Amino acid sequence: MLGKSVKNREKYITYALYIIPGFVLYLCLFVTPLILGIYYSTFDWNGFSKKRDFIGLGNYIDALTDDRFTSAILFNLRYSILLIISIIVISMVLALLLNKDLKARGFIRSVYFFPAVVSMLTASLIFNEIYFRAIPAVGDLLGIAALQKSVLSSPSTAIYGILFVHVWQGVAIPTVLFLAGLQTIPGEILESSLIDGASKWQQFWKITIPYLLPVVSVVLVLVLRDGLMVFDYIVGLTDGGPGGATTSIVMLVYRQGFEEMKFSFAIAEALMISVVLIAVSAFQMIVINRKSIED
Repeated sequence: MLGKSVKNREKYITYALYIIPGFVLYLCLFVTPLILGIYYSTFDWNGFSKKRDFIGLGNYIDALTDDRFTSAILFNLRYSILLIISIIVISMVLALLLNKDLKARGFIRSVYFFPAVVSMLTASLIFNEIYFRAIPAVGDLLGIAALQKSVLSSPSTAIYGILFVHVWQGVAIPTVLFLAGLQTIPGEILESSLIDGASKWQQFWKITIPYLLPVVSVVLVLVLRDGLMVFDYIVGLTDGGPGGATTSIVMLVYRQGFEEMKFSFAIAEALMISVVLIAVSAFQMIVINRKSIED
Protein backbone atom coordinates (compact mmCIF):
# COMPACT_ATOMS: atom_id res chain seq x y z
CA MET A 1 0.00 0.00 0.00
CA LEU A 2 2.84 2.36 0.90
CA GLY A 3 4.66 1.48 -2.29
CA LYS A 4 1.59 2.29 -4.35
CA SER A 5 1.26 5.65 -2.61
CA VAL A 6 4.90 6.46 -3.37
CA LYS A 7 4.43 5.50 -7.02
CA ASN A 8 1.34 7.71 -7.30
CA ARG A 9 3.21 10.61 -5.75
CA GLU A 10 6.11 10.14 -8.14
CA LYS A 11 3.66 9.98 -11.05
CA TYR A 12 2.02 13.26 -10.02
CA ILE A 13 5.43 14.89 -9.59
CA THR A 14 6.37 13.75 -13.09
CA TYR A 15 3.14 15.16 -14.50
CA ALA A 16 3.76 18.45 -12.70
CA LEU A 17 7.30 18.70 -14.08
CA TYR A 18 5.95 18.31 -17.61
CA ILE A 19 3.14 20.80 -17.03
CA ILE A 20 5.12 23.54 -15.26
CA PRO A 21 7.15 24.77 -18.33
CA GLY A 22 4.01 25.14 -20.46
CA PHE A 23 2.11 26.74 -17.60
CA VAL A 24 4.91 29.25 -16.97
CA LEU A 25 5.05 30.17 -20.66
CA TYR A 26 1.26 30.54 -20.79
CA LEU A 27 1.36 32.70 -17.67
CA CYS A 28 4.17 34.91 -18.97
CA LEU A 29 3.10 35.22 -22.59
CA PHE A 30 -0.70 35.35 -22.27
CA VAL A 31 -2.11 35.88 -18.78
CA THR A 32 0.37 38.53 -17.63
CA PRO A 33 0.17 40.65 -20.84
CA LEU A 34 -3.62 40.41 -20.70
CA ILE A 35 -3.77 41.68 -17.11
CA LEU A 36 -1.26 44.44 -17.86
CA GLY A 37 -3.21 45.38 -20.99
CA ILE A 38 -6.43 45.75 -19.02
CA TYR A 39 -4.58 47.85 -16.44
CA TYR A 40 -2.89 50.15 -18.97
CA SER A 41 -6.11 50.61 -20.96
CA THR A 42 -7.54 52.61 -18.05
CA PHE A 43 -4.86 55.31 -18.41
CA ASP A 44 -4.03 58.10 -20.83
CA TRP A 45 -0.49 56.96 -21.67
CA ASN A 46 1.77 57.02 -24.71
CA GLY A 47 3.72 53.90 -23.74
CA PHE A 48 6.96 55.65 -22.78
CA SER A 49 6.24 58.60 -20.51
CA LYS A 50 6.48 58.12 -16.76
CA LYS A 51 3.34 60.19 -16.39
CA ARG A 52 0.07 58.25 -16.60
CA ASP A 53 -3.34 59.83 -16.06
CA PHE A 54 -6.06 57.47 -14.87
CA ILE A 55 -9.22 57.90 -16.98
CA GLY A 56 -11.10 54.65 -16.24
CA LEU A 57 -13.28 53.62 -19.17
CA GLY A 58 -12.48 56.79 -21.10
CA ASN A 59 -10.46 54.99 -23.80
CA TYR A 60 -13.26 52.52 -24.41
CA ILE A 61 -15.86 55.26 -24.70
CA ASP A 62 -13.64 57.29 -27.04
CA ALA A 63 -13.00 54.22 -29.21
CA LEU A 64 -16.72 53.53 -29.62
CA THR A 65 -17.25 57.10 -30.83
CA ASP A 66 -14.17 57.19 -33.07
CA ASP A 67 -15.02 57.24 -36.79
CA ARG A 68 -11.85 55.43 -37.79
CA PHE A 69 -12.54 52.64 -35.32
CA THR A 70 -16.11 52.26 -36.60
CA SER A 71 -14.91 52.24 -40.21
CA ALA A 72 -12.28 49.60 -39.43
CA ILE A 73 -14.85 47.43 -37.65
CA LEU A 74 -17.22 47.62 -40.64
CA PHE A 75 -14.38 46.73 -43.00
CA ASN A 76 -13.41 43.71 -40.89
CA LEU A 77 -17.00 42.49 -40.64
CA ARG A 78 -17.52 42.72 -44.39
CA TYR A 79 -14.14 41.16 -45.07
CA SER A 80 -14.73 38.32 -42.58
CA ILE A 81 -18.14 37.45 -44.06
CA LEU A 82 -16.73 37.33 -47.60
CA LEU A 83 -13.73 35.33 -46.41
CA ILE A 84 -15.81 32.77 -44.51
CA ILE A 85 -18.18 32.17 -47.43
CA SER A 86 -15.37 31.95 -49.99
CA ILE A 87 -13.07 29.64 -48.05
CA ILE A 88 -15.76 27.26 -46.79
CA VAL A 89 -17.37 26.87 -50.22
CA ILE A 90 -14.10 26.50 -52.15
CA SER A 91 -12.40 24.23 -49.61
CA MET A 92 -15.45 21.97 -49.35
CA VAL A 93 -15.67 21.65 -53.14
CA LEU A 94 -11.96 20.86 -53.33
CA ALA A 95 -12.27 18.30 -50.54
CA LEU A 96 -15.18 16.58 -52.32
CA LEU A 97 -13.15 16.41 -55.53
CA LEU A 98 -9.98 15.18 -53.83
CA ASN A 99 -11.97 12.56 -51.94
CA LYS A 100 -12.75 10.86 -55.24
CA ASP A 101 -10.43 8.43 -56.99
CA LEU A 102 -8.76 10.84 -59.42
CA LYS A 103 -5.69 9.93 -61.45
CA ALA A 104 -3.90 13.21 -60.72
CA ARG A 105 -5.09 13.45 -57.10
CA GLY A 106 -1.56 13.55 -55.66
CA PHE A 107 -0.50 16.29 -58.08
CA ILE A 108 -3.63 18.34 -57.38
CA ARG A 109 -3.07 18.06 -53.62
CA SER A 110 0.48 19.35 -54.04
CA VAL A 111 -0.63 22.25 -56.22
CA TYR A 112 -3.43 23.52 -53.97
CA PHE A 113 -1.34 23.12 -50.80
CA PHE A 114 1.70 24.95 -52.17
CA PRO A 115 0.41 28.48 -51.30
CA ALA A 116 0.17 27.48 -47.63
CA VAL A 117 3.97 27.23 -47.33
CA VAL A 118 4.48 30.79 -48.61
CA SER A 119 4.49 33.55 -46.01
CA MET A 120 1.54 35.93 -46.08
CA LEU A 121 3.71 39.00 -46.68
CA THR A 122 5.61 37.30 -49.51
CA ALA A 123 2.36 36.29 -51.22
CA SER A 124 1.05 39.84 -50.81
CA LEU A 125 4.15 41.42 -52.35
CA ILE A 126 4.02 38.99 -55.29
CA PHE A 127 0.36 39.75 -56.00
CA ASN A 128 1.02 43.46 -55.54
CA GLU A 129 3.30 43.30 -58.57
CA ILE A 130 0.77 41.20 -60.46
CA TYR A 131 -2.05 43.65 -59.74
CA PHE A 132 -0.06 46.80 -60.56
CA ARG A 133 2.14 45.57 -63.42
CA ALA A 134 1.20 42.23 -64.97
CA ILE A 135 -2.59 42.52 -65.21
CA PRO A 136 -2.62 46.17 -66.49
CA ALA A 137 0.02 45.20 -69.08
CA VAL A 138 -2.21 42.35 -70.28
CA GLY A 139 -5.17 44.75 -70.33
CA ASP A 140 -3.24 47.22 -72.49
CA LEU A 141 -2.12 44.44 -74.82
CA LEU A 142 -5.61 43.03 -75.28
CA GLY A 143 -7.37 46.40 -75.18
CA ILE A 144 -9.58 45.41 -72.22
CA ALA A 145 -10.33 48.55 -70.22
CA ALA A 146 -11.39 46.64 -67.10
CA LEU A 147 -7.90 45.12 -66.78
CA GLN A 148 -5.94 48.29 -67.46
CA LYS A 149 -6.52 49.60 -63.94
CA SER A 150 -5.32 47.82 -60.80
CA VAL A 151 -8.09 46.40 -58.63
CA LEU A 152 -6.24 47.80 -55.60
CA SER A 153 -6.43 51.40 -56.82
CA SER A 154 -10.17 51.79 -56.24
CA PRO A 155 -11.74 52.01 -52.74
CA SER A 156 -14.69 49.91 -53.92
CA THR A 157 -12.64 47.02 -55.35
CA ALA A 158 -9.48 46.95 -53.24
CA ILE A 159 -11.10 44.65 -50.66
CA TYR A 160 -11.65 42.01 -53.36
CA GLY A 161 -8.01 42.13 -54.41
CA ILE A 162 -6.95 41.45 -50.82
CA LEU A 163 -9.63 38.79 -50.44
CA PHE A 164 -8.46 36.89 -53.51
CA VAL A 165 -4.91 36.59 -52.18
CA HIS A 166 -6.16 35.56 -48.75
CA VAL A 167 -8.45 32.87 -50.20
CA TRP A 168 -5.73 31.65 -52.59
CA GLN A 169 -3.41 31.06 -49.67
CA GLY A 170 -5.90 30.26 -46.91
CA VAL A 171 -7.93 27.53 -48.58
CA ALA A 172 -5.33 24.76 -48.10
CA ILE A 173 -5.72 23.97 -44.38
CA PRO A 174 -9.56 24.01 -44.41
CA THR A 175 -9.48 21.67 -47.42
CA VAL A 176 -7.32 19.22 -45.47
CA LEU A 177 -9.72 19.42 -42.53
CA PHE A 178 -12.77 18.83 -44.72
CA LEU A 179 -11.00 15.99 -46.49
CA ALA A 180 -10.27 14.34 -43.14
CA GLY A 181 -13.91 14.83 -42.14
CA LEU A 182 -15.14 13.22 -45.36
CA GLN A 183 -13.00 10.16 -44.72
CA THR A 184 -14.71 9.59 -41.36
CA ILE A 185 -18.11 9.05 -43.01
CA PRO A 186 -18.90 5.31 -42.90
CA GLY A 187 -19.13 3.86 -46.39
CA GLU A 188 -21.98 1.61 -45.30
CA ILE A 189 -24.22 4.61 -44.69
CA LEU A 190 -23.56 6.02 -48.15
CA GLU A 191 -24.17 2.64 -49.78
CA SER A 192 -27.40 2.14 -47.83
CA SER A 193 -28.66 5.56 -48.87
CA LEU A 194 -27.97 4.76 -52.53
CA ILE A 195 -29.88 1.49 -52.20
CA ASP A 196 -32.80 3.42 -50.66
CA GLY A 197 -32.84 5.69 -53.70
CA ALA A 198 -31.16 8.79 -52.27
CA SER A 199 -29.65 11.18 -54.81
CA LYS A 200 -26.14 12.64 -54.53
CA TRP A 201 -27.66 15.94 -53.44
CA GLN A 202 -29.69 14.23 -50.69
CA GLN A 203 -26.57 12.34 -49.57
CA PHE A 204 -24.70 15.62 -49.33
CA TRP A 205 -27.33 17.41 -47.20
CA LYS A 206 -28.54 14.51 -45.07
CA ILE A 207 -25.28 12.60 -44.50
CA THR A 208 -22.18 14.58 -45.52
CA ILE A 209 -23.09 17.92 -43.96
CA PRO A 210 -24.06 16.51 -40.51
CA TYR A 211 -20.77 14.60 -40.35
CA LEU A 212 -18.84 17.71 -41.38
CA LEU A 213 -20.50 20.08 -38.88
CA PRO A 214 -17.72 19.68 -36.27
CA VAL A 215 -15.17 20.49 -39.00
CA VAL A 216 -17.26 23.44 -40.15
CA SER A 217 -17.22 24.72 -36.57
CA VAL A 218 -13.43 24.58 -36.42
CA VAL A 219 -13.01 26.17 -39.86
CA LEU A 220 -15.46 28.96 -38.98
CA VAL A 221 -13.48 29.84 -35.87
CA LEU A 222 -10.15 29.77 -37.72
CA VAL A 223 -11.37 31.80 -40.70
CA LEU A 224 -13.26 34.29 -38.53
CA ARG A 225 -10.11 34.87 -36.52
CA ASP A 226 -8.11 35.36 -39.72
CA GLY A 227 -10.69 37.80 -41.04
CA LEU A 228 -10.80 39.90 -37.88
CA MET A 229 -7.01 39.81 -37.45
CA VAL A 230 -6.02 40.43 -41.08
CA PHE A 231 -2.87 42.55 -41.25
CA ASP A 232 -0.05 41.13 -43.41
CA TYR A 233 -2.08 41.03 -46.62
CA ILE A 234 -3.14 44.64 -46.18
CA VAL A 235 0.39 45.81 -45.40
CA GLY A 236 1.78 44.08 -48.50
CA LEU A 237 -1.01 45.09 -50.88
CA THR A 238 -2.60 48.42 -49.95
CA ASP A 239 -1.15 49.60 -46.64
CA GLY A 240 -4.69 50.50 -45.64
CA GLY A 241 -5.46 52.50 -48.78
CA PRO A 242 -6.74 53.83 -51.01
CA GLY A 243 -8.08 56.59 -48.80
CA GLY A 244 -8.19 54.31 -45.75
CA ALA A 245 -10.76 52.02 -47.41
CA THR A 246 -8.90 48.84 -46.42
CA THR A 247 -7.69 49.83 -42.96
CA SER A 248 -8.39 46.85 -40.70
CA ILE A 249 -8.79 47.03 -36.95
CA VAL A 250 -5.38 45.43 -36.37
CA MET A 251 -3.70 47.96 -38.64
CA LEU A 252 -5.55 50.79 -36.89
CA VAL A 253 -4.45 49.49 -33.48
CA TYR A 254 -0.86 49.23 -34.72
CA ARG A 255 -0.83 52.76 -36.12
CA GLN A 256 -2.46 54.34 -33.10
CA GLY A 257 -0.22 52.45 -30.70
CA PHE A 258 3.16 52.77 -32.41
CA GLU A 259 2.86 55.67 -34.86
CA GLU A 260 0.44 58.04 -33.14
CA MET A 261 1.68 57.02 -29.66
CA LYS A 262 -1.82 56.39 -28.30
CA PHE A 263 -0.70 53.27 -26.50
CA SER A 264 -3.48 52.92 -23.93
CA PHE A 265 -6.14 53.84 -26.48
CA ALA A 266 -4.87 51.14 -28.85
CA ILE A 267 -4.91 48.55 -26.06
CA ALA A 268 -8.54 49.39 -25.28
CA GLU A 269 -9.47 48.85 -28.94
CA ALA A 270 -7.59 45.55 -29.07
CA LEU A 271 -9.30 44.29 -25.91
CA MET A 272 -12.75 45.12 -27.24
CA ILE A 273 -12.03 43.22 -30.45
CA SER A 274 -10.74 40.27 -28.43
CA VAL A 275 -13.94 40.14 -26.39
CA VAL A 276 -16.06 40.23 -29.56
CA LEU A 277 -13.96 37.50 -31.19
CA ILE A 278 -14.20 35.23 -28.13
CA ALA A 279 -17.96 35.77 -27.81
CA VAL A 280 -18.71 35.12 -31.49
CA SER A 281 -16.45 32.04 -31.60
CA ALA A 282 -18.01 30.58 -28.45
CA PHE A 283 -21.53 31.23 -29.74
CA GLN A 284 -20.98 29.62 -33.14
CA MET A 285 -19.25 26.59 -31.63
CA ILE A 286 -22.13 26.05 -29.17
CA VAL A 287 -24.75 26.41 -31.90
CA ILE A 288 -22.99 24.14 -34.40
CA ASN A 289 -22.14 21.49 -31.79
CA ARG A 290 -25.75 21.49 -30.59
CA LYS A 291 -26.96 21.14 -34.18
CA SER A 292 -24.53 18.25 -34.70
CA ILE A 293 -25.81 16.44 -31.60
CA GLU A 294 -29.46 16.95 -32.59
CA ASP A 295 -28.80 15.55 -36.05
